[in-house]
Amino acid sequence: MIRIIPAIDLIDGRCVRLTRGDYLQKKVYDGSPADVARSYADCGVERIHLVDLDGAKTGSPKSLRTLEAIASAVSCELEWGGGLADDEALKGAFNAGATHAVIGSVAARKPDLFESWLSKYGARMILGADVRDGRIAISGWLDSSPLGVEDLVTRFLPLGLQECIVTEISRDGMLQGPAAALYVRLQRNFPTLSFTVSGGISGMDDIRMLDALKLKKVIVGKAIYENRISLNDIASWSQSASSPASM
Repeated sequence: MIRIIPAIDLIDGRCVRLTRGDYLQKKVYDGSPADVARSYADCGVERIHLVDLDGAKTGSPKSLRTLEAIASAVSCELEWGGGLADDEALKGAFNAGATHAVIGSVAARKPDLFESWLSKYGARMILGADVRDGRIAISGWLDSSPLGVEDLVTRFLPLGLQECIVTEISRDGMLQGPAAALYVRLQRNFPTLSFTVSGGISGMDDIRMLDALKLKKVIVGKAIYENRISLNDIASWSQSASSPASM
């Protein structure tokens, strides 16, 4: 079964959601990030997706104390992205409790550096490929790259890349369903890579549809905050996904 990965996006140490990556379309939600993370961990999820939106915008981590608080509150895996632009920033995220690092801008702008991180950290490195109009968006989605997802995957797959999160920006925060055909194509073209669906999830019907398509992981954010998907839904799905019959 497809694995649900709840998302927590952070601005000024608070949980937020953007619409299509637009910082001007920000909605702030109640609850401390650590408490929110604990509620997800209590559902039995294996991993939580964390994004330092301040870090993504400025190019250096801004929420590592929040990461430390979350890491102290839960025992599940934590994938962390935003502002990881150099060795010091990456080490800081790992030291603060991240189990995996999501790398987007560096992979597009400084591929040699990302290659060195793949060599050193292996499976802890996740390629973050955020797509707008078929091209990779970088720097907190404020800038664009001429590259496509396939360009990045083709370069890094032979070097040990194991996971890739692909966010369809036009769907992000819209609650209008995921770009399923994009992920099916990518998974078909690169069958050894684990792709994570990100953007547009509106409810459990989307999860079931992606599962039927045999996709492996899905990030869910706004649908939880807007009560389209409940914690009970996540707990029930996670329990089924971890049962021997689903393996």
